[in-house]
Amino acid sequence: MRFELLRSGMAAFSLPLMAVIIITGCSVKTPPRAQPKKIPLVTTKMAVIGTISHSMELTGSVEPYRTARLGSPAEGPVVYLGVREGDTVRTGKKLCSIGRKSKVNALVVSLEEELRKEEDNLRRTRELVDKKALAGEQLDAAKAKYENVRAQLAGARETSGDFSITAPWSGVISRIPVREGDFVAPRTTLLELYDPSSLVVRVEIPERESTRLRTGMEARLRFDADPGKTVNGNVIRLYPYLNERTRTRTIEIKPKGALALLPGMFVRVEVITSSVDSAIIVPENAVVINPAGGSIAFVTEGNIARVRKVKTGIESTGKVQIISGIAAGDRVIVAGNEKLKDGAAVRLADPKNEKQGTKNSPPEGSGKETR
Repeated sequence: MRFELLRSGMAAFSLPLMAVIIITGCSVKTPPRAQPKKIPLVTTKMAVIGTISHSMELTGSVEPYRTARLGSPAEGPVVYLGVREGDTVRTGKKLCSIGRKSKVNALVVSLEEELRKEEDNLRRTRELVDKKALAGEQLDAAKAKYENVRAQLAGARETSGDFSITAPWSGVISRIPVREGDFVAPRTTLLELYDPSSLVVRVEIPERESTRLRTGMEARLRFDADPGKTVNGNVIRLYPYLNERTRTRTIEIKPKGALALLPGMFVRVEVITSSVDSAIIVPENAVVINPAGGSIAFVTEGNIARVRKVKTGIESTGKVQIISGIAAGDRVIVAGNEKLKDGAAVRLADPKNEKQGTKNSPPEGSGKETR
């Protein structure tokens, strides 16, 4: 009896359990819905035709190429100084004098005394030769000594005045390192003179760019003394060597027009080393380097991105010249092109403006570009 009850109880318990197993085993799982592929959002710009330039930004200074350092030809005191720094002088103007009169006067007195002695010696030698006491050669030697001293005396008398320094050409006095009363040695610099019409801008060019320059190249100059103003100029001279210490090459630039320049002025210089007119120009963000190392760009055909292999030229201020691969008027992708593939669908950032831009927007990047 107890066994029957236990058996009937187990049967009653197993029925609901089997029902749960049957229901669970027969349930069907619903697969997750596939997420729609996200179409990338891109921004485009039009390829335009314009002028693009490559340039270097450097610094330089205003310097004269025609200068003169006037030195003393002899020692003596500075007895006259007729100019000061900043004075404009003309050719032949007396600038200063070196006193040497007292020294020359002493030399004249000494030579006059020696000449009298040689004159007495010549007279006695002539008398002895006439008496056959001396050979005729002795008279010739006495005459030679007499003439030599007389020539020295004549030269000393001619140079008995002070030595004057005159201007070799018209210019401006830039430096006077001496003052009246100073006693100077021979070859001491007395004055410095420069020609204001010879003022140029000198610039040091790095070695890596030194062979790219040519005379006549354009330059833009900005002077700290006149902020906000840009002056055009041209390269007029290239030094034929590099500075061994700095490894730079000196060039000279002549500003155009009449300018109030002073030696030593600081100048910010932009030298245009190459320029291309009627170039196809796109923003530099449009060009991407592919894994193989080549340059590519994406253009839009409707809402489809197409890849183009491109050859680039001059790069300047966020713009790049396209030599081949893109035509003027093409819309190039400048943002959102990092992971694009050829034929990929894209969404335009502003379809209305993008569509209007192909017809009505003015050329972007036209005009000269510099860096």
